[in-house]
Amino acid sequence: MANQGAASSCCGEPPDKRQEAECGHESVSAESSREPRSSHKPWVKEMLDTPVGEVPRVSATLTKADRLGSWKAYWGIGRMRFRVEPGLYAVGRPTQESPILVSANYKMSFDHLRSQLGGLDAWILVLETQGINVWCAAGKGTFGTDEIVTRVTASRLSEVVSHRRLIVPQLGAPGVAAHEVARRCGFRVVFGPVRAADLPAFLGAGMKATPRMRRVRFPIRDRVVLIPVELVGGAKHALLVATAFLVLAGLGPQGYSFDRVVGAGARDAALFLATAVAAVVITPIFLPWLPGRPFSVKGLWVGLLMALALGGYALAHPGAFGNWQSAAAWLLMIPSVSSFVAMNFTGASTYTSLSGVRREMRVALPVQIACAVVGASLWIAGRFF
Repeated sequence: MANQGAASSCCGEPPDKRQEAECGHESVSAESSREPRSSHKPWVKEMLDTPVGEVPRVSATLTKADRLGSWKAYWGIGRMRFRVEPGLYAVGRPTQESPILVSANYKMSFDHLRSQLGGLDAWILVLETQGINVWCAAGKGTFGTDEIVTRVTASRLSEVVSHRRLIVPQLGAPGVAAHEVARRCGFRVVFGPVRAADLPAFLGAGMKATPRMRRVRFPIRDRVVLIPVELVGGAKHALLVATAFLVLAGLGPQGYSFDRVVGAGARDAALFLATAVAAVVITPIFLPWLPGRPFSVKGLWVGLLMALALGGYALAHPGAFGNWQSAAAWLLMIPSVSSFVAMNFTGASTYTSLSGVRREMRVALPVQIACAVVGASLWIAGRFF
């Protein structure tokens, strides 16, 4: 798992890749695809009669409920339930000549696409991507050749339109073999622009994209929207580790002390949480200016700056951390934690490739684990000195 695929991308939002459980391709039978899609959804305006039956006609205007749903998804609330049923939808009053736009069934992707189609007549073919956005689903294989062929066949598209063209988001290209789609279902894949906002101009130009439409950007707005879901996604684990610091701080040569829990324990728990939050917030904001391409290296710089500030504080306040073991422990743990947390952004940016992520993890994880283990050992040893 995002990715210029932030709020303004053609494929919708970059979900954090941690929230996406391993989701392989699941074929959908033609029988299940014919299950009626109720028009009780507020974004469905009516059911449109077509040669293959009724197709939901959706609004191109987002409601407060749509925006509230997106806001909740940003914060990880009901994130994996924020999806639409795969199948064929209509915007405006599409005809047999109207274009077919392919999207994921992550509702934020679907919502952003339809919100850019006001005044246009088009079909939207929604794939079953397990609630994952286009970019991430393409990397996982759920937005791919097999699912497109399955959905084209199940939706009986050849009976709905007279042409044989599918406009697929450019960010879905890693999962789609265009020649295989054409061979297996007869529809030619045309890769659309990166951003859904460029679709009207793209269609108006005879489905020709300008270089600007092909360029994937990752501006600060797209980076900042990743922060909430990362904070929520990592909160559980961060609080568990912080609690461990709080409880274990009471250990000492004279037995267990609640005074140490209240003093050193609260301090160290807060320090760990501050490290985790800083890595989540600072890394995406200052991403272009942090040295190095791997996210583990970018996160390392954030940790090193924090460790440097902590070292300066320790020198200015001798005994602030009790002994050198405890101070050395944090000088090792802060950069390792920050580097590890920053790697969570690798699937949501334009800075890395799939092979690059795998290579980075093979190199960075052993170093991060080693530093964390040595640091934790020193921290435990510091309880007894």
